[in-house]
Amino acid sequence: MQETAHLPAVPLWRQAVGKLGSIVLGLVLLTAAYTKAIHPALFVEEIQLQGLDFLLPATVVAYLALALEIGIGVGLLLGIDRPWMLWLSSALVGFFIYLNGRNYWLYSQGLLEEGTSCGCFGNLVQRTPAEAFWQDLLLIVPPLLLAVWGRSRASGFPSLRVAAAMLLAVGGVGFASLAPDLPLDDWATRLSPGVHIDTLCLGGPKGDPNSLACLEDVMPGLGEGMHLVILTELDSNEFIQAVEQINQYVYDGRQPTIRVASPAEPEQKATFFWAHGPAFEIGEAPQELIKPFYRRLPRSFRVEDGLVTHTYAGLPPLEQEAPSAPAAAAGSNPTGHAN
Repeated sequence: MQETAHLPAVPLWRQAVGKLGSIVLGLVLLTAAYTKAIHPALFVEEIQLQGLDFLLPATVVAYLALALEIGIGVGLLLGIDRPWMLWLSSALVGFFIYLNGRNYWLYSQGLLEEGTSCGCFGNLVQRTPAEAFWQDLLLIVPPLLLAVWGRSRASGFPSLRVAAAMLLAVGGVGFASLAPDLPLDDWATRLSPGVHIDTLCLGGPKGDPNSLACLEDVMPGLGEGMHLVILTELDSNEFIQAVEQINQYVYDGRQPTIRVASPAEPEQKATFFWAHGPAFEIGEAPQELIKPFYRRLPRSFRVEDGLVTHTYAGLPPLEQEAPSAPAAAAGSNPTGHAN
């Protein structure tokens, strides 16, 4: 069905303002959808925490929400400003504000931890519930109001544009279903090459008043020299099977230094030591601290003088690291002590 063209009911300048509002809101929604689609497991977990899976499984709710967010975002970018589209947009924006407002209230009552990150953009943007509420309120409500105020009032059903929005929404859901097996860790987390170790913190970068803890706090000295850091659960089969190889790497005195961080409780850590005899130290890193740095554990990275240079899905390639010169010389040390 073709659209019915007629004279605009509002001035052209006002329509232009409305189009600008639609474009801004559409871009915000698509950006938010992207951050969820590349890390769908985190989105599913957020739905469970918010109690939004009371009718359907959390995974189904997550994919339906993604389809809606992508479809509305694309529709706004394509200039669909019919009343039904603006009602859908208003409902979605209102729901986001409600969730953020509820988290903000819980936070103000001391019922939500200070380091909690929430809002439209998932785990990539580190914000308190208060920051998420006010920032998202200012980011999505004004463009929505402009879109409503400046809509063209054209009639007819924009079938081609609606079909394009639906097609891209389905494609976005398909991408999200494949994302966990795609090499997207550097895009989906806060840990990527070029990041400084001082920014791998909870609540804000090192030195920031809002900073609660940093990765270097659980692994002192990480900002100097060369290190291979492994983030892992201690009961990970992949990690357990590699313990002997990692131990040999340490015994050989090879470089960079191996550093391991795990959210394991002290009791689990003690059990691991008795069962596997690791030759390396294990830093006790709170789950809240390291969660933004991975999609799946184990995940590893190489850091040189405080700068992340490489990341690895899983364990680092230890066989590529050559023995260090001091370690090689240690075997002929007449004192019998390593240098």
